[in-house]
Amino acid sequence: MTERNKRVVVFDYGFGNVRSAERALARVGAEVTITRDYDAAMNADGLLVPGVGAFAACMTGLRQARGDWIIGRRLAGGRPVMGICVGMQILFSRGIEHGVEAEGLDEWPGTVGPLKADVVPHMGWNTVQAPGDSALFAGLPADTRFYFVHSYAVHTWEMETANPAMAAPKVTWATHGEPFVAAVENGPLWATQFHPEKSGDAGAQLLTNWIDTL
Repeated sequence: MTERNKRVVVFDYGFGNVRSAERALARVGAEVTITRDYDAAMNADGLLVPGVGAFAACMTGLRQARGDWIIGRRLAGGRPVMGICVGMQILFSRGIEHGVEAEGLDEWPGTVGPLKADVVPHMGWNTVQAPGDSALFAGLPADTRFYFVHSYAVHTWEMETANPAMAAPKVTWATHGEPFVAAVENGPLWATQFHPEKSGDAGAQLLTNWIDTL
């Protein structure tokens, strides 16, 4: 008897490349649904939250679709959630774009701010520095490149693990002008600043690693 395919919902709140995410997840064997339906999002094995555009607009769309509630409820129950690009950024406390501050989901403390680099946006392939025990990057060489498209990022990791019984978050970094957070693994909540669905075989391996944890 074979194990059933893992059921993943790509949350459709109007601010993500849902079709490319769907294709990438299906490629690695997931049973994928694109929806904002509450029950489907709550009951899936994994919830993927994409995001493109402005931080504040994404947060508005997410709240209108009850995505903030769904993400919070899933995480409270230890149910896996993965954010991609702005879908990662909105997991932090706040974002500042063009001098305008917007509240995020506050799953992690920290501020999303402009990248300070000679060329912005950061668009193209870049390497990352992942922890040696990362499950997200398992099986991928250290010089693996992933595809980034962004002008804003988190520049400092502010979360402290006060409870010694809890595993510390695993934070992956990349550099474009300055270091920034490229990915986080924190219990059931994982996220990437880059686009695994646009990162070819490397992205497929990374998504496989996530699917294998569901």
